[in-house]
Amino acid sequence: MKDDRLSQFRDAGSDRSTAEMVPDTPQTRAPAYRLAFADPDFMCRDELRPVRLQLELLKPEMALNEHGIQSTVVLFGGARIPEPSQKDTARTKTLADLSRYYDEARKFARLMTEKSLTRDGRDYVIATGGGPGVMEAGNRGAADAGGASIGLNIVLPHEQAPNEYVTPGLCFNFHYFAIRKMHFLMRARAICVFPGGFGTLDEMFEALTLIQTDRMKRVPFLLFGAAFWQGIINWQALSEAGTISAEDLDLFQFVETADEAMQIINDWPQS
Repeated sequence: MKDDRLSQFRDAGSDRSTAEMVPDTPQTRAPAYRLAFADPDFMCRDELRPVRLQLELLKPEMALNEHGIQSTVVLFGGARIPEPSQKDTARTKTLADLSRYYDEARKFARLMTEKSLTRDGRDYVIATGGGPGVMEAGNRGAADAGGASIGLNIVLPHEQAPNEYVTPGLCFNFHYFAIRKMHFLMRARAICVFPGGFGTLDEMFEALTLIQTDRMKRVPFLLFGAAFWQGIINWQALSEAGTISAEDLDLFQFVETADEAMQIINDWPQS
């Protein structure tokens, strides 16, 4: 978005363009002569990490503000969970069985986006990690309803691209996992966690920790698939051991369907 505030100074973009057309001399070819903010080698130096952290915080924040996004509903979940029509290609029977949650995530995102559109599409905007599996289902459901959705992708060692259903202007790429997770939660009015692996567990437990320690307001925190979550995490054992309080088990709820999740969110105070 163009900044219309009056400035007496020449803008940085103009100088960057001018600097690209300077005469070719030994001096202008030297890396030292590059404008600091237009020098990718300089920007990637270890000493510039604090600046890069700030840029990754600022860029999506500014874009979301410019799009008027006020609140989000976050979907975490496994990249390997297939669409039901593709479940025969799943590497395990369990993954094939979990494919039903692709459809639940898609339906939930469609219903939530329909709710969002009654509020000019600024609140309850679906936000996912922008990848395949459950993330794709979330963005796809928002597209089914004709609404926008957010994708917070991250650079990984293997080649990847955002799923095709993320709204292009709301699709971001990150280097730092920590900043990406901040953006997931900064506007979250609800968190929905579908079956997944290490990444999903990381995102789920960080969010639960922030809520448990009052660093984040309590919001509907819904775990889709009680059998899955109770099978991989002995929640009761944590409470009985005293490593969490019994009350901490009330920070989340198990659900099975999109309709259940919608009911809880709609009944939540100030929703």
